[in-house]
Amino acid sequence: MQYNHQEIEKKWQEYWAKNQTFKASNNSDKPKYYVLDMFPYPSGAGLHVGHPLGYIASDIYARYKRHKGFNVLHPQGYDSFGLPAEQYAIQTGQHPAITTETNITTYRRQLDQIGFSFDWSREVRTSNPEYYKWTQWIFIQLFNSWYNKDTDKAEDVSTLVEKFEAEGNAYVNAVCDEDVISFTAEEWKNFSSTKQQEILLQYRLTFLSDTEVNWCPALGTVLANDEIVNGVSERGGHPVVRKKMTQWSMRISAYAQRLLDGLNGIDWPQPLKDIQTNWIGRSQGAMVSFNVDGHDAKIDVFTTRPDTIYGVSFMTLAPEHELVAKITTANQKEAVEAYVEATAKRSERDRMADVKTISGVFTGAYAIHPFSGKQVPIWIGDYVLASYGTGAVMAVPCGDQRDYDFANHFGLEIPNIFEGVDISEEAFADKEKTVIANSDFLNGLSYKKAMKTVIYEMEQRGFGYGKINYRLRDAVFSRQRYWGEPFPVYYKDGMPQMIASEHLPIVLPEVEKYLPTEDGKPPLGNADIWAWDTTTNTVVANDKIDNETIFPLELNTMPGWAGSSWYFNRYMDASNNGEFVSKEAVEYWKEVDLYIGGSEHATGHLLYARFWQKFLFDRGFLPVDEFAKKLINQGMILGTSAFVYREEGTNTFLSKGLIEGKQVQPIHADVSFVNSSDELDVEAFKNWREEFKTAEFVLEDGKYVVGREVEKMSKSKFNVVNPDNICAEFGADSLRLFEMFLGPLEQFKPWKTSGISGVYSFLKKLWKLYDHFDYNTPKPEGEFMGLEVEYEFTNENAKTLHKTIKKVEEDIENFSFNTSVSTFMIAVNELTAQKCKSRAILEPLLVLISPYAPHITEELWSKLGNSESISTAPFPKFEEKYLVESEKEYPVSFNGKMRFKLNLPLDMSKEEIEKVVMAHERTQQQLQGREPKKVIIVPGKIINIVG
Repeated sequence: MQYNHQEIEKKWQEYWAKNQTFKASNNSDKPKYYVLDMFPYPSGAGLHVGHPLGYIASDIYARYKRHKGFNVLHPQGYDSFGLPAEQYAIQTGQHPAITTETNITTYRRQLDQIGFSFDWSREVRTSNPEYYKWTQWIFIQLFNSWYNKDTDKAEDVSTLVEKFEAEGNAYVNAVCDEDVISFTAEEWKNFSSTKQQEILLQYRLTFLSDTEVNWCPALGTVLANDEIVNGVSERGGHPVVRKKMTQWSMRISAYAQRLLDGLNGIDWPQPLKDIQTNWIGRSQGAMVSFNVDGHDAKIDVFTTRPDTIYGVSFMTLAPEHELVAKITTANQKEAVEAYVEATAKRSERDRMADVKTISGVFTGAYAIHPFSGKQVPIWIGDYVLASYGTGAVMAVPCGDQRDYDFANHFGLEIPNIFEGVDISEEAFADKEKTVIANSDFLNGLSYKKAMKTVIYEMEQRGFGYGKINYRLRDAVFSRQRYWGEPFPVYYKDGMPQMIASEHLPIVLPEVEKYLPTEDGKPPLGNADIWAWDTTTNTVVANDKIDNETIFPLELNTMPGWAGSSWYFNRYMDASNNGEFVSKEAVEYWKEVDLYIGGSEHATGHLLYARFWQKFLFDRGFLPVDEFAKKLINQGMILGTSAFVYREEGTNTFLSKGLIEGKQVQPIHADVSFVNSSDELDVEAFKNWREEFKTAEFVLEDGKYVVGREVEKMSKSKFNVVNPDNICAEFGADSLRLFEMFLGPLEQFKPWKTSGISGVYSFLKKLWKLYDHFDYNTPKPEGEFMGLEVEYEFTNENAKTLHKTIKKVEEDIENFSFNTSVSTFMIAVNELTAQKCKSRAILEPLLVLISPYAPHITEELWSKLGNSESISTAPFPKFEEKYLVESEKEYPVSFNGKMRFKLNLPLDMSKEEIEKVVMAHERTQQQLQGREPKKVIIVPGKIINIVG
């Protein structure tokens, strides 16, 4: 019987779907295990062979856990809001929901054909109103919460109001804006409703504020730092500028320390933890105030080295600092404004990364040194960021390399406060060494004592205090886009009001245009029906707005990370219309046990998700404050790109072997035009684009040979391999095994289609192992398909099986999936050589292989007479006894030359061994009646007969 992978795979995919084989229950006597992949954004390009790598790994583990007796939750869904669908809508006028649905259909087909054991009954889509209803609900909970430093958690804002009503805010220990006014209980009660709301906004965990943002004019929206690459938008490569806008923000900074501390309790990759640790950026130091000479203004500076304050010889402000325009002198105004404008075109990431360029402008203003009273010139420089610290730096050129370079470049004073002191990098960082000198009260003190002394002096004199600072900034939560979650917010007297939860979801309105309005409003400004009627609690036409009972709705939408910050909880109870997840479901599943996804989400999704989880835990909605116990970052499957070489200034293409010494431009060619010998189909390439139709090709030996280079697999590099083609030719099981076989899960590895044929051959060899079972003969009573010896096996058979069980179980537990594939190949080769026909060996072998190659193993399992899916079978148990050697294969030598081998029990004595060997027929043939001079026997090692 032939192995027909297409027929078999289609059969079992239909069976799993019809029988909901992988549907998990929220009530089970089995222990639970929750396996999750970072859900995909459904792009129009569909999946390429690099995308399923992590999915295959998680699926293997999910299937393995089912075999181990666990109730496994392994769901899938779509992160279906996003810029690409909206950009396509802008270009074509087609609603993003239509293209998103089309793309999801393609993704679902591709995922199903690879044979994943997803529980599709729990599918979520972030763009479905049934889902984003609860994203809106979470936003409302954040709005109605504040962070109490005394209890170190978020609380309902009503408890804050109670404090205000009882004692004002003098003793309220909260995470809030820095410019909150002080008031008494009586003053609070006398404030207008609008004033009270303004004050509460300064405490809420989601709030409106004027924020420096990354504005992309071409896309018409604000971008997060991780959406910008080399100063342009990741999507489309459009310029990005810094701009101050009124935005919704999330007070993630309230959780900075808890986000750091929480890393100690989760099993996540250390490099990823390090990324988050650095991003949060905890530092201990002091806040210092410098008065501005001639102005009623102060410059606040956070410094980790207040002990070096006597080395301050100038100050540098971020170009966006609010005081720049106020303190700049008339003589310097033109230069400062030009510099500020130029800086606005550079992203924060670029400015942080640029350590070589030295640039800045003097404002003409001076600050007063708080200790010495000397004038300190105030400069602006783009190496200082408004979003980090206070946006100001007290520059100590004798103790900081960048300050030194800046001072040296502009000819500024460089005072030496370390005269006669070791200021090497090691000494300067040593907290026990004496490094401070030349200051009136710090001479001779160690770092630790100097820190404490200078902070004490600052506090006594009233211009500074000790502080712990975090690099983590509050997260901007507004996007000027259409295709995103609408805010459940309307505005009354200019103040945001939340729509009651029972009236959610607030569904995206229909609009004619997906671009911002002509007067610069977000795309929702194009909606005609986008106002909130507080009497009917419905969305009504804008022309009915009277600001008495009908009010304007928020025009911004939520960012892409909103829906992805909690989706893992929704999977636990995806059909619940009454709450975002029931207590019963969340108490059962608790958290994700295994999460697989890319490390590129370290400072985006993974940080925001941890923030929301901790918030929902604080408010009593979730039982744990970390959402994923274990995380694995899968590596990347790289593509092998193909290059053609166009001679500079011509439309002539030179074959690779002819380019030496020539000025050529490498151009990506679609890999589908190139064969396994790196030869280009010239006619296909010429017909690919209009510009190549008249191109000339200079061949070598009658062929055009392309260059090859391993790069990230992407559509833009034309090196994408479609899994549809692989599944059609070799089957999904071959694809799954091959992707695991390429190398360790966490590593980057290149794809080479030619290698998959070896895996396909292995599957055909596995299939042949079961050929002897008579599939066409009905199974007789009391025996298996007519085989009376179905359970008989040799020691060799058992040894092969049990060493395979041991190795595969170890591999899966250690996520070393690549070595399991090698183990399967060895096992099948050995059992084939052993002519194994035992059901007792071959049936458990299928269970071992089934997590990796589920279709072929389901088929063979069924052929063996099993009526239930192989996924219900228990994982085979390893038995040590089958690996304990009871016999030894001795080489029997005559005068040092091995003539034959003999299997003998290991517990035989030398005398017993000699007796058996001498009586053996082949020994007698060798001796031909002669008596040996000596018989040398080393038990367990050698037998040598000297003639």
